[in-house]
Amino acid sequence: MSAHEYFIGLLSGTSVDGIDAVVVDFAATPPRLIATHSEPIPDTLRARILELCSGQRVSLVTFGETDVALGRLFAQAANSLLSMAAIAARDVVAIGSHGQTVMHHPHGEFPFTLQIGDPNTIAWLTGISTVADFRRKDMAAGGQGAPLAPLFHQDFFGRQGTDRAVLNIGGIANITLLASSRRQRTLGFDTGPGNVLMDSWIKAKRGLAYDHDGEWASTGRVNQSLLDVLMSEPYLQRPAPKSTGRELFNLDWLRSHLQSLPTMADEDVQATLLEFTARSIAQSVNWKSNGVEDVIVCGGGAHNSTLMAALQRSMPETKVLSSAAAGLAPDWVEGVAFAWMARKAWLGEAIATGSVTGATRPCILGGIYKHETQDTPTLH
Repeated sequence: MSAHEYFIGLLSGTSVDGIDAVVVDFAATPPRLIATHSEPIPDTLRARILELCSGQRVSLVTFGETDVALGRLFAQAANSLLSMAAIAARDVVAIGSHGQTVMHHPHGEFPFTLQIGDPNTIAWLTGISTVADFRRKDMAAGGQGAPLAPLFHQDFFGRQGTDRAVLNIGGIANITLLASSRRQRTLGFDTGPGNVLMDSWIKAKRGLAYDHDGEWASTGRVNQSLLDVLMSEPYLQRPAPKSTGRELFNLDWLRSHLQSLPTMADEDVQATLLEFTARSIAQSVNWKSNGVEDVIVCGGGAHNSTLMAALQRSMPETKVLSSAAAGLAPDWVEGVAFAWMARKAWLGEAIATGSVTGATRPCILGGIYKHETQDTPTLH
């Protein structure tokens, strides 16, 4: 029996800036992060992905080619990761690939969510069986398909007797209110925008992909009128379970609110967007909490010191800290979560997501795309 139990986690988030790749050893307790890699998404492919995310009419050829092109890039990310870690493909049990969400529509007569990055292509080009399509079984079971990471958050960050939350700030922000006792249920939901509005605004006005460390936002002043309008968004008042994405929080949404207000400086808009992100998150943390002791922040937003300071001001009674202080670097938490979910699927273990997504019963998340020649390592 191997002394290791390797799974790979792959994902590209709402920001569509790169593929996060991790290899995790689940033979260790707690699971041990062995190696990490970030694979940039070329500008031409990113533009095609964002075109799909916009909901505009595109050809089936464009859709299909983008799906396969992204699958190839995911496979490249996994292969580069293994090369860097000096781990052979034959020693990896499976890849857990979240893919790239291009549409999330959890309401209506036929709710659906759509992730691309063809898992058949990933399995073929890596020689490793791949688990993918994690969200749609949850939706079939009556859930919203998001967020899925909270159950991993409970497993890794939960601590008996301590009220704490895990906050992931990617394009969209999601929160996990961890159960401090076995009598409580873990709660998790999308709070609203994370980096998506700030990224979109600085891209439109300054041609930059993101506001490094919130530097541009720090030069502006919060416009209270705009902040009040943004905070009146009905999604923020909706009870959990709930999930959202670029379909709601996008540049058109922002501009529709700006049209009703006097013209303001671009940097003031950026400062207000950062404050809006912090305030909407703080509101969510306090929704069903009688005093969270600490908020563990992961995702790209954890590196934005201006945003972290705004979060601390918005939650003065709570300690806001990076997930690195809790044992896992902020850039890799979601990657590890999808490696964890892949292992659950591989073992045939159902995950109880009802308190997070609203699913009616626990279910096995993800479809398995087996590679024909793989001699699967023995699990512990």
